[in-house]
Amino acid sequence: MSSFRSKVKKIRALSPDIEVTEEKGCIVLRGEVDQWETVVKAGRLAVDCKKYYGVINDIRLKGYRPKEKLPSEKDDLYDGEKPDVLIIGGGLTGCAAARELSRYRLNIMLVEKGADVAAGQSSRNGGAVHVGINYSPSSQKNYFNYRGNIMYSRLSKELDFPFERTGHLMLIGAKWEKILPKLLVMNSKRLHIPGVRYLNREQLLKIEPYAPSWAYGALYMPTGGFTSPYKVNVALAENAVSNGVKICLNTAVLDMETKDGEICSVKTNRGTIYPKLVINASGVYADVIAEMAGDRTFTIHPRKGTDIILDKKVGKYIRTTEVKSPITVLGKDRKLSAAERVKMIKFALSHENTSKGIAVIHTVDKNMIVGPDVQEIPDREDVTTDRETTERILREQMRVAEKIKPSDVIAYFAGVRAPTYEEDFQVRKGIFCKNILEAAGIQSPGATAAPAIGVKLARWAVAYLRETGSVKKNTDFNPIRKGTPHLASLSEKERDALIKENPDYGEIVCRCEEISKGEILDVLRSPLPVYTLDAVKRRCRPGMGRCQGGFCSPLVVQILAKECGCSVEDIRKNTAESRILFRRTKEAGK
Repeated sequence: MSSFRSKVKKIRALSPDIEVTEEKGCIVLRGEVDQWETVVKAGRLAVDCKKYYGVINDIRLKGYRPKEKLPSEKDDLYDGEKPDVLIIGGGLTGCAAARELSRYRLNIMLVEKGADVAAGQSSRNGGAVHVGINYSPSSQKNYFNYRGNIMYSRLSKELDFPFERTGHLMLIGAKWEKILPKLLVMNSKRLHIPGVRYLNREQLLKIEPYAPSWAYGALYMPTGGFTSPYKVNVALAENAVSNGVKICLNTAVLDMETKDGEICSVKTNRGTIYPKLVINASGVYADVIAEMAGDRTFTIHPRKGTDIILDKKVGKYIRTTEVKSPITVLGKDRKLSAAERVKMIKFALSHENTSKGIAVIHTVDKNMIVGPDVQEIPDREDVTTDRETTERILREQMRVAEKIKPSDVIAYFAGVRAPTYEEDFQVRKGIFCKNILEAAGIQSPGATAAPAIGVKLARWAVAYLRETGSVKKNTDFNPIRKGTPHLASLSEKERDALIKENPDYGEIVCRCEEISKGEILDVLRSPLPVYTLDAVKRRCRPGMGRCQGGFCSPLVVQILAKECGCSVEDIRKNTAESRILFRRTKEAGK
């Protein structure tokens, strides 16, 4: 039986309502089923990386029709624009590509449907800079993660964002599990990852004094680190703008006109744009954009994960990033037979293992984050959280960070990853469309890989544009972006000097995070000012402390309104629909 017929048989066994065909080098699935789990299983069964471009899974879930959240703005602000490069998506990948392209004298536009950059998954992850210890050497994840990891040291200095390379740990909970770190050490040598080694209990405690009592030892990976993903995103965007890139927020791509395998125009809610080249970095909607361009060979199946943020007072209990061994996670801590142990080890080493386990992460802001979990969902924008999930995650992680308790939780959030069924990045030139570059399937380790993906996309874009004209270097390109002062991290002498220079730095707005009025005004006067409560929160942290904005939010709203020259009722939390204040209340007794 042929490989294709074998796949058809297995997929049809899930549901007789599924149709399987081969079209333009892809396996295409259509039909309608009762459960989302069936949709995902069918897509995974259809994967064949060697023979096909990819899986196009158009199976629908009965009773569910997806609805994209679009900005309310409708005007002709960008109608008729003719950029050399149009980047779709203002996440880490899109902004990294924009910054790299600004090294050249090009007309570059970036459109983002959100009210700010980092509006999607780029602001909804733990900020781990991954080592890439279990990726296949031939995978794009390995290629871009390895290079992106190296780039972070230089980028953090150039763009002035926080980054710490303190290493990652994989905790070993049973003596027989020691075989896993030994195999991963061998794999690290194959992948040219330096310094990976096994630590016994005594060595582990020197790095992590509060390591859990059950940990026999750990795999130590010194090249691992952590950062603030949204601050990286903002830094890339601001530097790109300073070097001539035009960033267009609240701008969604609605359709494209193509002719003879080439994009002629891109329709948005703010006018029609006529680019020479398009870069698709649209996250969970990457397959939708590729479909518009006639270049789709992949399918995004949304995968949600919830993270929990803990108070800074427990941040001292974690110095690196800790995760339980995948074997412990997969085996649910039960006793395993010899055959089960071998199976677990093989899967833990496989690039098909989509979960590294729920982690305990030390953040650059001195908090602790625990999570995320893994949930396959049909809704690409479902970032809701629920009590059952958060309690389960916390319960699991109280075994890793034994000194934490539920009362330490100050916030929780969810993000939606954008994996393809191939479980690898899809960074490539257009196959059926001449003037598009795809950056799809950028799930974990996307935050680590994004800078390297941006470099690759920029090189391809310049090479394409040089086929029809000259592309010159931007001799005025400045790679340096100076961040705004953060008073809480300064010495008393440095604070005093700043306050004498500008008294606004002496007016504390956020008590939890010690954020001053001067810091808020700094971000509102940056190269990419965004006048929403969430944008200010992402950039300088008012509202991210213990009280979660209960004290400082009204003050930040007043500062925003005065800076914008508008009423406090006009200030939004995020989008145009997220109103904070509706009207003034009546005075007492009237």
